[in-house]
Amino acid sequence: MDKFIEIPVKPGGFMESQSGIQRRNPKIFARLVWKGERPQTVYVLVHPTSNFHSHYLIDPLVARGVAVCLVNTRYVANDSMLIMERAIQDLGAAMTHLRHEGFERIVLIGNSGGGSLAALYQQQSERLTIQTTPDGRSINLEAGELPAADALALVCAHPGRAEQLLMKIDPAILDERYPDLRRASLDMYDPANGPAYAEEWVHAYRHAQRARLDHITEWVLARLRQLEQGPMGEGADEAFIIHCTQADPRLLDLALDANDRTQGTIQGNAFLANLASNGLARFCTLRSFLSQWSPRYTRAHGPSCLADTSCPVLVVNHTADQTVFPSQIDAWVKAAGSRGKRYDLAHAPHYLDDKPDLLTELADLLVSWK
Repeated sequence: MDKFIEIPVKPGGFMESQSGIQRRNPKIFARLVWKGERPQTVYVLVHPTSNFHSHYLIDPLVARGVAVCLVNTRYVANDSMLIMERAIQDLGAAMTHLRHEGFERIVLIGNSGGGSLAALYQQQSERLTIQTTPDGRSINLEAGELPAADALALVCAHPGRAEQLLMKIDPAILDERYPDLRRASLDMYDPANGPAYAEEWVHAYRHAQRARLDHITEWVLARLRQLEQGPMGEGADEAFIIHCTQADPRLLDLALDANDRTQGTIQGNAFLANLASNGLARFCTLRSFLSQWSPRYTRAHGPSCLADTSCPVLVVNHTADQTVFPSQIDAWVKAAGSRGKRYDLAHAPHYLDDKPDLLTELADLLVSWK
């Protein structure tokens, strides 16, 4: 059985989609797959924006006798308008559908950027506290619309979009409008600074990264206040660009947060990825920035959310990952506490679609773990 599912969801913000059909009748889309008789257990894969309908775990999991549901939020392939609170609402609609289908056990897999979404969802499904988005707008979440998962599996999951941006934003930028104007002393791509990078330099670098992101946050808040006093009121929003967001020293200095990785990013050359026209947080709006990219305002701090849950947790560390590092895995494990089990997938990079042996090992783990 392999079926495509349309699931109605609640309307979002003004011009959340350019499609009139989607605005008038908003839906999300999921793919549900199993073999033979319908299993009792379904594994759910979800990401805030990536299309997981062709995820490499589908066939290995289905071959092991479970169902797999691939859920796309309304923000699939476009995070410029992403509101994390709306994304968990979308996931709740899919989880409700699966409960109505009669599945007795649901395992929610937070893979990569899906980890913080899964943790936020499970936190709110167990005890709903969110009533507004970080910009103060009502989100209309209802506890009965967020059925809890029975277990969480966090597979090479980073702690959250805001934490990723904080660690990767380039502090050498002198002016947000002109990314080619750079402060040489804080440029990780200037050979005069490394790699290897001195401990004091890394400390100053991290401080400058936070300062740049704090500056952007203050500008976002001020600009929102200004726009809300205009004709659009609380519906006001504005698009903007954040340049140069692949500048984590760990990408080049393998001694920092050491694992089995090679130099570079999951996109390839780190220097080129940092300057690319597209990239992490490159395009967003004022309101979406607060929800997904601001460490100060986002609710999707993965380990913090996970600590507020009560279900069993599996944390899978890919030991050659170039974007999820050991300290982040440690944070997940600490948050899970006695409910958690850690598994190190040796020499595994972030993606496993061309690593059949590692994919087999991971699939075996996921279906045997209790």
